[in-house]
Amino acid sequence: MPILKEGQLDIISHSAEQTQRLGARLGALLQPGDVICLSGDMGAGKTVFAAGIGQGWGARTALTSPTFNLVHDHTRAADAQHLYHLDCYRLERPTDAESIGLEDILSGRGPVIIEWPEQIERLLPRQRLWIELRVVEATRRSFLLVAEGARYDALIAKFREIAFGF
Repeated sequence: MPILKEGQLDIISHSAEQTQRLGARLGALLQPGDVICLSGDMGAGKTVFAAGIGQGWGARTALTSPTFNLVHDHTRAADAQHLYHLDCYRLERPTDAESIGLEDILSGRGPVIIEWPEQIERLLPRQRLWIELRVVEATRRSFLLVAEGARYDALIAKFREIAFGF
């Protein structure tokens, strides 16, 4: 797990279970308004990682792929806060995001997880956590976490501490 530079972290996951556990550790740290962008090829593990985030955050229902609905809105029992999970794969143009209420979703009411964020990148806030997932082998995945902004620098630092102990 090399630390590339401040605000970046490179991780290898060896299984879907480990990918989900890493997501859960990140999810436990999320605050309203956090934007987590999951980019990578089909089958790279974006939805598995997102499911872990939802689990760690405390979602009442398991996160599944919102490919056909585009947006899933989850809540948690502890405080009825919302977590939004978007899949932008089917959006043809960034302006199509208006049809899913992107402006309202990004208003800060809850954390937001976006799969295929490159489809709407110009509409996203500049401050965000961008995670690039890549297939290394059949069960191994590479994660490159890149923080954009002080909140996300701190998020990566805390994630590294709780996930890896330093």
